[in-house]
Amino acid sequence: MSRIGNKIIVLPASVSVSVAEDNVVSVKGPKGTLHQAVDSDISVEVEGSELRVSRPTEQKRHKALHGLYRSLINNMVIGVDAGYKKELEIIGVGYKASAANNVLELQLGYSHNIFMAIPEEIKLTTTSEKGQNPKVILEGIDKELIGSVAAKIKSLRKVEPYKGKGIRFVGEVVRRKAGKSASKK
Repeated sequence: MSRIGNKIIVLPASVSVSVAEDNVVSVKGPKGTLHQAVDSDISVEVEGSELRVSRPTEQKRHKALHGLYRSLINNMVIGVDAGYKKELEIIGVGYKASAANNVLELQLGYSHNIFMAIPEEIKLTTTSEKGQNPKVILEGIDKELIGSVAAKIKSLRKVEPYKGKGIRFVGEVVRRKAGKSASKK
């Protein structure tokens, strides 16, 4: 039995959910609208301010889809109501970040600057305060899109374990390795 799939999603007052005949769930809230196509075997019912996801049988496939679609719809409800935010920190001497017109420009120690176009659904801001590491802040309503863009930015300069230089999430703990010790004579 799917513990996650059986949980009821409580809808905030500012969020409305509709299910189309072709099993497409639309969630509308103060921050925007999101759509998700749901497998035809899984049924989604809206009763007042509660949303319930159910499956027809106890097959392994149905159990997996049950929990998956419940989580996806819950993430959509949270996204259109409160939104999501990811903060990335750039650590390294001479590493910089700047943003203009949803284009992120990164200086990460390579011979050329890296320009990355960010989707329009995501609000991009960068901060560079004296004495602090530069930060890239991504905000939006689609959790999956923000996560994939953050992972792409992070992959441009992975954190190395000796000095800790690279791009990481704010608050992420990186295990450090000891360097070479001096040779003994």
